[in-house]
Amino acid sequence: MSVPSWNPPRELSRREQRLLKRRTKKLFGFLREYRHELFDEGFQKELASMYRERGEGKAPVAPALLAMVTLLQAYTGASDAEAVDLSMDNARWQMVLGVLGEEEAPFSQGVLSPFRDRLIAHEMDRRLLERTVELARRTGGFDPKKLPKTLRLAVDSRPLIGAGRVEDTFNLLGRAARQLLTCAAKVKGEEPKQIAERIGAQLLLGRSIKSALDIADWTNEAQKGEALSRLLTAIAALEEWVREELGERAGEPPVAEKLATLGQLREQDLDPEPPGGGKAQIREGVAPDRRVSLGDPEMRHGRKSKSRTFSGYKSHLATDLDQKLVLACAVTPANRPEGEGLDSMRNDLARVISHPIEELHVDRAYVGATYTSDLMAQGAELMSKARGIAANDGYFDKSDFKIDLRAKTATCPAGQSIPITLGQVARFNPEKCAACPLRIICTSAALGHGRTLSIAADEPLQRRLRNLSASRSGRASQRRRVTIEHRLAHHAQKQGRFARYLGLRKNLLDSRRHAAILNLEVLQARRAA
Repeated sequence: MSVPSWNPPRELSRREQRLLKRRTKKLFGFLREYRHELFDEGFQKELASMYRERGEGKAPVAPALLAMVTLLQAYTGASDAEAVDLSMDNARWQMVLGVLGEEEAPFSQGVLSPFRDRLIAHEMDRRLLERTVELARRTGGFDPKKLPKTLRLAVDSRPLIGAGRVEDTFNLLGRAARQLLTCAAKVKGEEPKQIAERIGAQLLLGRSIKSALDIADWTNEAQKGEALSRLLTAIAALEEWVREELGERAGEPPVAEKLATLGQLREQDLDPEPPGGGKAQIREGVAPDRRVSLGDPEMRHGRKSKSRTFSGYKSHLATDLDQKLVLACAVTPANRPEGEGLDSMRNDLARVISHPIEELHVDRAYVGATYTSDLMAQGAELMSKARGIAANDGYFDKSDFKIDLRAKTATCPAGQSIPITLGQVARFNPEKCAACPLRIICTSAALGHGRTLSIAADEPLQRRLRNLSASRSGRASQRRRVTIEHRLAHHAQKQGRFARYLGLRKNLLDSRRHAAILNLEVLQARRAA
């Protein structure tokens, strides 16, 4: 199968010249000028390779043109349907796509979603971001004589609210059971209503599981417990019917997937050992890695701060502070630590980094990443704020003790010195603490127990970061990371606070194409200057 190339004209037509003279969004003109550089012959061959492995007989639309459409959608926020209309009705879109004056759309709405799937399957969304970095470094107005020979890398994250519907235990279990009922009925060739009536699970037929349970007061624990028992009885009857009636087919997709989802929800949301051996009840607290949505199984509950929670993902960006280019992106479930986001970008960064990393600017949450430790071992200087020293309810806190990391000793305010080991709790002599006149303002431990002091495994690093924050020049160095905060805010402004797609991988594609737009805007601004 021959995959067509995209070969729009290089020379500006008179109409294009008139369009570019009008007040218009500057990136359209830049994309028109540099589309041949961005989608050169080599990159077009890479895009074409997405099609060769499958060998479809129907010739596709030129993949480079669809890649440009993908960028234009990120720049303008257009949906697939709107993109088709804009390619016919909007002169700026037509100019960039090389179809100015054409009456027919150069692509159909139906090709865009499969094209994004191909980008994901072949990691070409990553290549699209890399191409913007390559283009910027090759033609972007960066004076190589003024650029440093080392790299200052900054990383940060922001919440990305998931597109899936977040539900409580009753609704999650009820909807999952209804989906199993519908799926099993289709496999069996019967109506869901007939099956539900036969097994006594009619409450699964209602559009709202809570209205079907119909209890007077959802704040009454006894009534909630009775409703939960009825729901679980109906679910158990359904699962038993599925396994008996479908036999081996119950262990095959799609029925097996629905059964597994029900099992997952029951395990995460219900107390496995109710007090007193009574009926099942909703678990106290939140289970680790709790699934919060049927529509998007990868969404998770997350916390931006002690008072701010959200459900969805974390979007991570890694930026070159000097060139202001986004080098890599990552998307992780909201409950995962930030360090995983940095570690997941490691290979992507290795593909685009051409100079040694001299400084790594991150917030505290990234300090524990494996990549952070490796970069520091290679000579990179970590720029971050130190972990705070917790207040001790009026007693001496850690800052009141003299910790000598070279001698590996800790000395209390009363002068008692003890040896310390990184990553362990240091314990002062109980007899000396009992006789100490400062005991009343040092510890609340019972007699026979001395004061303790937690020594972090990375105590030397935290000491250096605290010393850095204590000096004016050090604080100025730490403030250089403001560039990544601006990049992150600009990225959020373009992509939005809410995920456009279900699932982690599709949202990573969306993050990468918006990051590509940020890079192209940096390049356009430098060229204009």
